Amino acid sequence: MLSQKTRYTIRALQHLADTWRQGPVRLDTIAETQNIPRKFLTVILAEMVREGLVISHRGRDGGYELGLAPVDIRYGDIIRLTRGSLALVPCASRNAHETCQNCLPEADCRLRGLMLTLRDEMAAMLDRVSLADQITLEPPFPDASVQEQQAAE
Repeated sequence: MLSQKTRYTIRALQHLADTWRQGPVRLDTIAETQNIPRKFLTVILAEMVREGLVISHRGRDGGYELGLAPVDIRYGDIIRLTRGSLALVPCASRNAHETCQNCLPEADCRLRGLMLTLRDEMAAMLDRVSLADQITLEPPFPDASVQEQQAAE
């Protein structure tokens, strides 16, 4: 699963993509609209500024805006920046490969073969989709509202 940091980063960058070329967006606006804790968002946006994906403007009319056009920011790149890898298991990572502990030798592991194929397919898809692309909104699963109510109680 994606880490909370990765999910917050994607939502913040999506918000900035939605406001592309409309001027800087205040941190509080992003935090409130995207339901991201302000302190966590500050850290995330500072990282994205260092990576060149976001520009920070200081002062009374300051805020944040994308440093690149939304079409130039791919979801695969965002996940790699925040998570380090697209692989679900360490032995299937192309850039951060590690041998799995308590496993078969890699040459004998069919799970690794499956995870490599999955990683490559997922990478191809995530590297095709940018912040400029429309994402189809899907309705919640039928039991999602029940789970949300239980979690709120």
